[in-house]
Amino acid sequence: MLSIKEDLTPQGLVPKIKRFWEISAEKILSIESTYDPSKGAPVHTVEGKYTSRAWTDWTLGFLYGSAILQFDATGERRFLEIGRTKGAFAMVRRLTHMGVHDHGFNAISTYGNLLRLTEEGRIDGGEWERYFYELALKCSGAVQAQRWTTLPEGGYIYSFNGPHSLFADTIRSLRGLAVAHCLGHALLGEGDTEISLLGRLIQHARTTAKYNVYYGEGRDVYDVRGRVAHESIFNLNDGSYRCPSTQQGFSPFSTWTRGLAWIMLGYAELLEFLEILDDEELNPFGGREEVKGFMLRAAEATCDFYITNTPTDGIPYWDTGAPGLHNLGNYLDRPADPYNDYEPVDSSAAAIAAQALLRFGRYLSQRNRNGDRYWQAGLTVLDTLLSEPYLSTRANHQGLILHSVYHRPRGWDFVPPGRKIPCGESTMWGDYHVREVALYVERIAEGKPYLAFFGAIPARARKGASSEKNPL
Repeated sequence: MLSIKEDLTPQGLVPKIKRFWEISAEKILSIESTYDPSKGAPVHTVEGKYTSRAWTDWTLGFLYGSAILQFDATGERRFLEIGRTKGAFAMVRRLTHMGVHDHGFNAISTYGNLLRLTEEGRIDGGEWERYFYELALKCSGAVQAQRWTTLPEGGYIYSFNGPHSLFADTIRSLRGLAVAHCLGHALLGEGDTEISLLGRLIQHARTTAKYNVYYGEGRDVYDVRGRVAHESIFNLNDGSYRCPSTQQGFSPFSTWTRGLAWIMLGYAELLEFLEILDDEELNPFGGREEVKGFMLRAAEATCDFYITNTPTDGIPYWDTGAPGLHNLGNYLDRPADPYNDYEPVDSSAAAIAAQALLRFGRYLSQRNRNGDRYWQAGLTVLDTLLSEPYLSTRANHQGLILHSVYHRPRGWDFVPPGRKIPCGESTMWGDYHVREVALYVERIAEGKPYLAFFGAIPARARKGASSEKNPL
């Protein structure tokens, strides 16, 4: 299990983080010099070069969002212009994409970060630029919310597999609905029926917590507390739950660790978000205590599972039930080995999980609950990611964090010559999320404003949804 370093502090990691941003700058500029937008969004590296893979362009926001985070950390305006000038306009077509469930990834990483920087006074683009970012976030949140399957109790935003499919990933995209709601937006249905984006956020989060997360209560023979199913399948004729499934994991009855990490971070952030809402907003959807209760339960179970089922350095293998793991012996009792011959690790899951552990630990500590274990676990994972063999220091490699995998079952990941499994490559979401967690810790270490997606919500919209604002 994860060996938590009790002596780590945000301030102590700052030297590593400063070096990290220097390396990050080189990677962003290298991609910028070679990226061809006509080939689609870059997804993962092959022999150190970012390549595209036709799917849904769900990583485009991470490409431009990375440049925005680089500006946030360093103040270098050339990176702002990549995200602000190129990214903001490249992303427009994505805003009304009806075929995907990934809006919160793309929109918050770009327009959300830009609006947040505007709120912090780091960008002064005028009222129309602010309005553009707000409008983009409203559209994205509403479009995501319309991908809806109604159940006898609640419902969920369905995946690109179709209305029967609930993905674990989507929990982190709910922040798109959160921002759009607080900007005063709603989804309009037939007959001008107003559908609450906050309502759909809460219903989706409740359904995910009920069906995609396990609590050791005997639901099936593989019901281990904190285990996560990548996908839940429903019978659309009567809305009944049918079975767990997976697209990118090994088995419906094992845990794909990136899906686990999405769940961890999604609930940790949503717990923070609840604090800026009034009780009156939450009452129609079960009330604060009920909503907070199921989110807290899911976050705690999954964070505990990650700590218990991850090697000592905090880097997980790609799936807890991967069939080759038995060849590695007691692999949880030592650091992960990205160069083994049996199963790949996934550093992108670690980057996502590190932020989840930190946010959840801070959330608990601020409420007089013991969050130190999670907080120190998050720092431990980040400390590992900021060092070799995970930090990519080679100038001719465009990836920032090595040993990330995309789709192991489909064989989409590059296997180097002489190796038996994928290793040594990067993914766009892994690189973005390690930047995000590094910025999170650095801001805390330096006493800067707390980094949160709802930092994009203007002060006028806090504590209750605002009305639409005319920029004229």
